[in-house]
Amino acid sequence: MNSIILVLIGFGIFFLGYRFYSRFIDRKIYCPDEFQGPTPAHEFQDGIDYVPTQKPILFGHHFTSIAGAAPIIGPCVAAYWGWLPAFLWVVLGAVFMGAVHDYGALIVSVREKGRSIADITNKTISGRARIMFQLFVLMLIWLVLAVFAMAIADLFVSVPTSVLPINIQIVVAVIIGILIYKRGVKPLSPSLIVLVVLYLFVWFGSYFPLRLESLGMTKATATDTWIVLLFVYSSIASLLPVWLLLQPRDYINSHQLLVGLGLLYLGLFVAQPIIEAPMLRTSFEAGAPPIFPLLFVTIACGAISGFHGLVSSGTTSKQLDKIGDARFIGYGGMLGEGTLALAATLAAVAGIALVSKCDLPAVGQVDKLSWSVYYDSWSHASANKATAFVLGGGALIEQIGLPARIARTLIAVLVIAFAATTLDTATRVQRFIISELGQAVKVKILTNRYVATLVAVVPSVFLAFTSTTDPASGQVKQAGWILWPIFGASNQMLAALTLMVLTIYFWLRNKKIVPLILPMAFVMLVTLSALGLKLMSFYSTNLLLFVLGIILLVLILWMISEGLMAVYRIKQSQPG
Repeated sequence: MNSIILVLIGFGIFFLGYRFYSRFIDRKIYCPDEFQGPTPAHEFQDGIDYVPTQKPILFGHHFTSIAGAAPIIGPCVAAYWGWLPAFLWVVLGAVFMGAVHDYGALIVSVREKGRSIADITNKTISGRARIMFQLFVLMLIWLVLAVFAMAIADLFVSVPTSVLPINIQIVVAVIIGILIYKRGVKPLSPSLIVLVVLYLFVWFGSYFPLRLESLGMTKATATDTWIVLLFVYSSIASLLPVWLLLQPRDYINSHQLLVGLGLLYLGLFVAQPIIEAPMLRTSFEAGAPPIFPLLFVTIACGAISGFHGLVSSGTTSKQLDKIGDARFIGYGGMLGEGTLALAATLAAVAGIALVSKCDLPAVGQVDKLSWSVYYDSWSHASANKATAFVLGGGALIEQIGLPARIARTLIAVLVIAFAATTLDTATRVQRFIISELGQAVKVKILTNRYVATLVAVVPSVFLAFTSTTDPASGQVKQAGWILWPIFGASNQMLAALTLMVLTIYFWLRNKKIVPLILPMAFVMLVTLSALGLKLMSFYSTNLLLFVLGIILLVLILWMISEGLMAVYRIKQSQPG
């Protein structure tokens, strides 16, 4: 099959979803017209966290914050099962689940004065559920911060041509922020000029890589140094006024990322590679995981992600200028991430056929790449991670005439930029969650911005720098990597719990909640099934993950029971 067919079908479904389904959700459930008051950005405007923001700028911030490395890695691994399951889950999941989830979290947070979904749980379900939800979120974000910092540091060391173009974004972002908010300059013109500058640095960085090893460091020391620098940067970024760095960086970064995606799809239209992968894999090696439920947690952020609800209710709701902007930013932002996941899927099932000699992490040197070589086993597919996107995406960009060196740098910058913006926002969201938890448990010191930032970062630093033996492989790894296998399940369960909060919230307001109940029930079923399978494998291979998985399972079941009890109390209080 020609890959262009899947592109046209996918884009068509995304368009129809935004044009019709998002409006249906608007009319039947979210009803933004019912909101009459000022948005939190205006009501609590402080020039730091609560800042009314123009729709295009906030879309850029939101889109780049939610679109991290996960929607790239997930499809590149899940292509193991064939192209059809990955394609359907990415496209239909984004339209009917992920976008509904993200938009709902944004709307509810705006209606509740910018509070996070974790904090809103108190009003919707119970005080106990709020604290459990907040603790659940804390553990998830600590892990996200550790792993993303480690992943970015590894990429800086392995792809030193990306260092300069990524870090120059910080400088130009501050300049753009000052021009927009202090000089009153319209954002479009300077952002387009900066876009050209950023791509010039992609070219410049391709020929002048920056290596810390040139200062006499070993590769391991260089990686550790980058991790420290990334945590220092994300801490400072989370404390600075949002308009000074994060907003303008994400805005100009969104231009760069959208152009990168555009080049990928242009390469697809030029090359029109044939999909080598089978529609559905029929032969599996011993020990390979089943497609259900593992597909739906392997591809997490590309279809639905609990982390997105934290961004929607953590930072985006505090910057929304008008309630009418919410659908484009919340629902449309998730469809933007869906196009990224679709590009990753097509790079994995078609783009890699254009790659000749290459080096795969799990296999080594390969003379001619193909789907059957890359996905010969589950262990190889999972170990290769996003390499299919880097190699296949680079090969696609080469089809439009870019030199191989610049194409590889461009793809690396694309991956790192998505991950880096998520790192920035996650640190800021974690600060908000810790402050809300401090209010809930009446520990005033946690509401201090600086203390909350330290609490947000220090445990992640511990996960990044503490190494231990992985019982599953016998190898010594950083603690963050050992704990990472539980991320997919916990992230998807967070989405299900957010949908549970949204369901009860709008049920209390007599809205049509079926479009919320169905994805909530499906994601809960998938996540509990996946967690059960993981617990069975951890029981004999990894005691640490088994114990943590049990704790996670108990916490999840407790929160679900709290939700059911809330529904029962509401029904009992209703007359007749």
